[in-house]
Formats: sequence, C-alpha cells, structure tokens
Amino acid sequence: MTSRIPLASRDEPPRTAVATAAPGLPHPETPDYDVVGVGLGPFNLSLAALADGLPGLRAAFFEQAPAFSWHPGLLLEGTTLQVPFLADLVTLIDPTSPWSFLSYLRAHDRLFRFYLYERFHIPRREYDAYCRWVAEGLQSTHFGARVEAVRWHPDAGLFRVVVTRTTPPPAGASRGEASEWAGTWSTRVVTARHLVLGIGTEPTTPPAFAGISSDRVFHSAHYRQRRASLAGLSHITVVGSGQSGAEVFSDLLRNQQTTQHLTWITRTPAFAPMEYSKLGLEQFTPDHIRYFHGLEQGRRDALVPAQWQLYKGIDADTIAQIYDLLYERTIDGGDEAATLMPGVSVQSASLGDERGEITLGCRHHDQDRTFPLTTDAVVLATGYAARRPALLDPVAGLLALDDTGRFQIDARYRIATDPDLTGHLYVQNAELHTHGVGAPDLGLGAWRAAVILDDLTGGHAYRLPPPSAFTTFGAPPRTGGSHHAPRTAATTPTPTGPAGPGTPDSDSAAAAGTGTGTAADGGGLREPDAAADVGSDRAVRRHPVMLGEGDR
Repeated sequence: MTSRIPLASRDEPPRTAVATAAPGLPHPETPDYDVVGVGLGPFNLSLAALADGLPGLRAAFFEQAPAFSWHPGLLLEGTTLQVPFLADLVTLIDPTSPWSFLSYLRAHDRLFRFYLYERFHIPRREYDAYCRWVAEGLQSTHFGARVEAVRWHPDAGLFRVVVTRTTPPPAGASRGEASEWAGTWSTRVVTARHLVLGIGTEPTTPPAFAGISSDRVFHSAHYRQRRASLAGLSHITVVGSGQSGAEVFSDLLRNQQTTQHLTWITRTPAFAPMEYSKLGLEQFTPDHIRYFHGLEQGRRDALVPAQWQLYKGIDADTIAQIYDLLYERTIDGGDEAATLMPGVSVQSASLGDERGEITLGCRHHDQDRTFPLTTDAVVLATGYAARRPALLDPVAGLLALDDTGRFQIDARYRIATDPDLTGHLYVQNAELHTHGVGAPDLGLGAWRAAVILDDLTGGHAYRLPPPSAFTTFGAPPRTGGSHHAPRTAATTPTPTGPAGPGTPDSDSAAAAGTGTGTAADGGGLREPDAAADVGSDRAVRRHPVMLGEGDR
C-alpha cells in the first residue's frame, strides 16, 4: 500500500543544520543530542568515528548487544574481506583520522608485521578486532542499550528515544560509559534532533524451511558456532552459492571426514565468480549511486537482480580452492565425496524418522524435473534482508512508503516523511531499492556516513570526493551538438580532513553561484540539487559522468 505522504519527483527538502531550530519554534527545547544512532554495526560505527572529528556535534549511538561483533558465525580461518583495507571506517573520507585501520595497527604494534604481510585484503578476524577497538575507544558508543521506541514531539521539534539497558556494560567497553551512562539505570529517555538507523539486516530462511524445527537446519550466520554439531554426520547439504555458501562448503570440504558426503546446491545457473574487474567495480562508486538513485523505481527494481554477480558472486580464489581440493582427491581414482548442483531450488523440506534426516524436495530449472534429496543437516547460505524495526511504530504514520511498502529514501539517505516531522530519519544499509547494490558494501560506508554528516551540519562536515569513475553512467549530456563534454571538478584546493565554515570547500557553492547546500556527494562543486535533478540538463552539465555501498 502506498503512503499518501508526497515525495515530489525525488525533489529533496531543504537541509536542517544541527544548530538550526525547526521552523515555527522560536524557543525550541534543547536536545540531549544532535543525532542519535540506533545500532552499531560497521556503518553506524563509521558514522560515530567520523562524527568524533566534528567538534560541537553531540552524538550518541546505542546497540543492544553487549559488545561489537561482526558476523561472528563467518569469522572462519583463512577468510578475508572482499574489499581492500582502505575500506575501513574512515580512510576514504579522512585518512588522517585516529580511527583508521593503520592507526589500529600502530596502536597494537603491528605496522611492520602488516608491512611484511603484503596483502591488500585483511583477515576478517582482524577487521572485527579493528572495529571492536574503535567501538571501545569512542565516547559516543553505548553497548547493552536497546532502543525500544522512537516518538516525534512536534511542539519541541525533537525525537524522544526510549533506551533500555539490556546488559551491564563490559569493563572498558566505552569511555563514554564512565560518565553520563554509568550506573545501574534500567530505562532512560533522551531527545535528539535527528536519528540514524543502522540496525543491519537479518538472516533469511526460504519458505520451504519455515516449518522445520531442527538443530540440524541453521543459517550460515551461525555456522562457526554450530559446525562442531556436524561432526559424525553422514551427509551435509549447503544451500546457496554466494560467498557465504562457498566459504561454508570450502570449510566443510577441508575438514571432511572419510565417511561423509557433501552436497552443494544453488538456484543460480552456475557457481559463478564475483565481478571484480576494475571497470566493473566502478558500480561501487558514488558516481553510480547517484546515477542509480536518479532512475525511476521500476527500472531500479529491474536492475538490482540483474547485477547479482556484483554482490552475490563468489570470490575467484575461493572457487579455485574448492576446485583444487576436489581435483587432488580424484588423483589415482579417488572419490571426491561431493556433489555440486547449480540451477536447483528447494521447494519443500520435511523431517524424517527418529534419525532426524531431512528430505528436500528439489527442482532442476533447466530440465523442469523434481527429485528428492535426503540429508542429515542443512546449512542455509540464503542471504539477509532488511529489517522493519518495531521501534519505529510510534512514527510509522509519518513515514513515506512506496507501492511495495518500502521506505522512500532520498539521495541523502533520509526517509521521506510528513512535513510535520521536521527532524530527519536517516538509514544505512536499508536502501538497496533506492541506491543500488552498493548499499551493503563496506567500501562505501565512510562515504555514506560523510554524506549524512554533511547533511546534518549544513555542508560543514567533510570534503566529499569529486566524480571519480572513468565510466559514464547514463546518456552523455547535450552540449551544443557535442556528446563529449569534459568531466568537471573543483579547482580550488581543499583540505582532506573535516571542513568547517569559511573553508574554501564550504564556501565554494556560494562562489560558484549554485546555492549554499551540498548534494549527496558534492562532486567537488557543492551543487545542492545535482542528485535530485539527475535527469535535468543543468545537473548533467555539472556532472557529465552521471552521479551514481556493506560487505561484497
């Protein structure tokens, strides 16, 4: 059902800087915070780390878990990030930040070891350790604190956020816990001008398994904690062929027992590699995000599944490792003891006798044939989906939804709202349908956080990068009959760290006569409406490379 709240052709409402009172409120209540973040995964942690470099910005971030933990079920030995270490929480926006990965290495006396390590992709366990170091060092992060509800109070022009303590903070969990959040409180209410939702995604279970209650059927998100329970079973099946499925199958293959058979099935037509060419990866740039956001929603919905190899494919090295293991096993007529079946979907699942066997009803798509598969355990590498948090229920009637019930999200990551709600509600990694396959990508986390901070501060946060992709996304501009206009960028040198009022960066828009705001990524020119007006000649002339993020 479509919300009746208007969002006129993706035009964006004016910015509200953190120090600006809402219209019609000459004597507003002073909030506890300028911005409150809900959830502390890598994306909101990136926002917290970059906000730490902005004096005067009052921010707090709440997470119900007792400590930071990033995909603990998939922190397997030998696995690495699929993005370079430069895709940490801050570096691509502020390389001088004390919260960079290199700063973490320096703090732990690992710089020379990393120098000799000579790898661009770091172990996942080290990325998790790095994020924990940042989370424990920031004053604004609060763990063991769950946001129960968010309410909008129009008279004050503020959000009221109900926070409940879930667990006592671990020793040294955050420097901030030693002050205003210390003690034995159980529930508190704080006020904020703006909110940022970073609650992440949740594992998805295919409908065929919805009625199955068995310890032997579980999602790959819990694999590391549950893999010991698979020992001694005769047959294990992995469902799903993304990177998680490949890593689970590879781990099972390396530790396979003599009498054990492994099956790997996926509905995709092949165990295909992830797109990792340099030009292909330009679809994980701000340029492509802006281009994608400027498309009509129907076209966006069609593009995302067509780009599956960008975010659902398998790292080529992982495929090679699996193939090499199978190859070595077949030397001298050996049995690989494994079955790999692409193009197969699971249509039903049922529990068997007292042995606990699971029977899967499978269908091969190309042959249109059905067949049963009996197995002792199933690991579901079937992906994740965005959450619709109950904490937003009190303001649900003020949020704009599209025809399918999804949030309408503008170029600056704000949910479109009723005009009476003058605060902004930003989202992180809930915008796949509006911003494209880069939404869950770790490599764009710092950039998205900087876009949000830039919007919060009225354009005085960080210098955002100019158009950087070599690919021209979209049709070329019409410039006097020529279709080859040069890319434009800022010519005034600007700092790489936080920008403030009066800097060349923050004043460049006024000097250029383009207004005083900043677009989702200013393209070095601080044009306020470029992202919203991507289809106009004015925007195209400014950005001839059409403007256009988790973990790949």
